[in-house]
Amino acid sequence: MIPVTKSYEPSREDFHKLIDAIFDNGWYTNRGNYVKLLEENIKGKLDIKESQVTCMNNGTTPLQISLKLLGHEGEIITTPFSYVATTSSILWENCTPIFVDIHPEYLTIDETKIEAAISEKTTCILATHVFGNPCNIEAIEKIAKKYNLYVIYDAAHCFGVNYKGKSVFEYGDISTCSFHATKLFHTGEGGAVFCKDPELHKKIFYSHNFGHFGPENYHGIGINGKMSEFHAVLGLVVLQDLNKIISSRRFASEQYIKKLDSSIVSLLKIREGTDYNYSYFPVIFNSEENLLKTIETLCEHEIFPRRYFYPSLNNLPYLSKKVEMAVSENITQRILCLPLFVGMDEEEIDLICNIVNANS
Repeated sequence: MIPVTKSYEPSREDFHKLIDAIFDNGWYTNRGNYVKLLEENIKGKLDIKESQVTCMNNGTTPLQISLKLLGHEGEIITTPFSYVATTSSILWENCTPIFVDIHPEYLTIDETKIEAAISEKTTCILATHVFGNPCNIEAIEKIAKKYNLYVIYDAAHCFGVNYKGKSVFEYGDISTCSFHATKLFHTGEGGAVFCKDPELHKKIFYSHNFGHFGPENYHGIGINGKMSEFHAVLGLVVLQDLNKIISSRRFASEQYIKKLDSSIVSLLKIREGTDYNYSYFPVIFNSEENLLKTIETLCEHEIFPRRYFYPSLNNLPYLSKKVEMAVSENITQRILCLPLFVGMDEEEIDLICNIVNANS
């Protein structure tokens, strides 16, 4: 059986040593030393110089807190091509998603269509770096400055991605990341917020800790978004292997690129200036019919890819207003993520590529 991904398993010995230390300390959560150490080590590993890092309990809480602080229940310019958490977080915080279609090659929000979607109710642009592929950051930030809007980047897939010489997490007013077990860097379940502005970071911090300002005082409203020590130590041991993780995924991706028939599937175009992390391997078929036929054959061989992202978020059933997003809807019908994880061997990749190439 070949799944679409496998959670990376670090050294059990190193992990168990840290677990024993947690039990010895008797401090399981509430901003323990290992959460703080993980934040420091992430900054060091990714060479983050400007932003502060706050680790949280998952990758959705950072989006919700960001929108609570910056959205002001207004209109949020966003992409229909993302995981459902991007749109559901907007709605959860009583904001209104305003969809802008995507670029057909980069699959990120089409920056040339953003200005036409801005109204007097617009407060933020929430854009997704798709599969770790950065948006047109310069164009988005120029628009945001012109209209006095906040920029939040859903960078769930971006751990280890650099753009023009620095971590992609250093862009925007806020960047968020997921550390879910399916991600290349993970803490089992978790996530983080990256923020350069000290005052905004302070608000983010108290917002994820019930609003606490000291043990008995409250700075403002908050929720429980804290990461536990157990999740943090898993992250610490996974982080040690980040170079190995990315290298293995790069090797598998290069094999796919070499062996797949380019007349049958097209690939994601990586934006110039990007040091990519190989977080996913999406392919775009010529038709949905070919995609479905390929999925059926792969499953017969116990190979399980994923239609991701699917569906286009502008078609979610709980949206009050339906809008057409022609490019996103077209791509979601034809895109498939092939298996990609650390330790894939060439025989597995050959089998997958032979099936894809034969199902045209």
